[in-house]
Amino acid sequence: MKENQDDLAKIIVLENGKPYADAFGEITYAASFFQWFSEESARVNGDIIPSANATSKILALRQPIGPCGIITPWNFPSAMITRKLGAAVAAGCTTVIKPASETPLSALALAHLSEKAGFPKGVVNVLPSATSAEVGKILCEHPLIKKVSSTGSTGVGKLLMAQSSSTLKKLSFELGGNAPFIVFEDADLDKAVDGAIASKFRSSGQTCICANRLFIHDSLYDEFVKKFVDKLSKTTLGFGLDEKTTHGPVIHEKSMSKVRSHIENAIEKGAKLLLGGKRREDIGENFHELTVLGDVTPKMKIFHEETFGPVAPLIRFSSDEEALSLANDTEVGLAGYFYSSDISKIFKVAENLEVGMIGVNTGAISEAAMPFGGVKESGFGREGSKFGIEDYTIVKSVVLGGLEN
Repeated sequence: MKENQDDLAKIIVLENGKPYADAFGEITYAASFFQWFSEESARVNGDIIPSANATSKILALRQPIGPCGIITPWNFPSAMITRKLGAAVAAGCTTVIKPASETPLSALALAHLSEKAGFPKGVVNVLPSATSAEVGKILCEHPLIKKVSSTGSTGVGKLLMAQSSSTLKKLSFELGGNAPFIVFEDADLDKAVDGAIASKFRSSGQTCICANRLFIHDSLYDEFVKKFVDKLSKTTLGFGLDEKTTHGPVIHEKSMSKVRSHIENAIEKGAKLLLGGKRREDIGENFHELTVLGDVTPKMKIFHEETFGPVAPLIRFSSDEEALSLANDTEVGLAGYFYSSDISKIFKVAENLEVGMIGVNTGAISEAAMPFGGVKESGFGREGSKFGIEDYTIVKSVVLGGLEN
């Protein structure tokens, strides 16, 4: 992957639309999972458990679960595959990958490189398809597939879970989010602004862990808005292979419709348009300006729904308790972020924020060493880290009897 990084990045740009620098960084990130799990594969350990019977020993063996189905989205067409594939192969499993219909070429390129790297044929299999639902159903219902790992929306996760019930498959899901980004009154404002831009607008807001609701303390609100809007006004929309481009398009018309719906609904219900707000068909079919909405409230759709696009809703709060209450007012809990210089508050908020992953004084949290996953309706299971390999194994108990004391 590192030897072919330029080509892999260009494939992502042409399929996905993200700027080349982001795509190049994704390949670095994607490759890191193979390195991490190649090293972790030597530590898939079992256990020896003392038995109440003095003449017996209990052995707990970890073994590969078997062939695994991998279902991935279009927003990180390489990294979402390697995060699952690296763990599966390290555990000793074969795989069938169903990439997003929007980005099949990145998956096929990885499969080709896996053979060049020495993976035996048949370990990495790719099923590109324009009918994603049909292939997903096959993976979930086929008796030879022993585990399915999927990254996608909460609605799709519920459907896959129902389809897997006929074979009681092991599952791990990374599903929808509605990430809060909280700027407390004791935050470093400049760092909070930079972190918010990095988190909210990476890939034009089309990441599963990007900030979706920005809660700003009343005392900082006006200054935050000024600095936030000023920095965003210096960004450039355009084609991903143009060196000047900082942000690309949304993925398709369905995504564009949701972006437009959230903006229109918010303004209709009293939100202030602070930046952007327009579709840019003069640049290309699915380009939309980076948009900032002020004075957003829970009455608006954007508060309760994941936009998955380049729109930042700013919400005022006046107390820590109010911020936590508003942040937790959602059925999902994937990621969250907050900025504070008070160490006691940091631990209190981290323990009470109902999400699976938290960035404290940073808007960037993803790396191979971190356990990645959510709580509530954002799914279950963890990817990456030492925990990421466990979902691809089973524990077999062996009781060895007849031993002499």
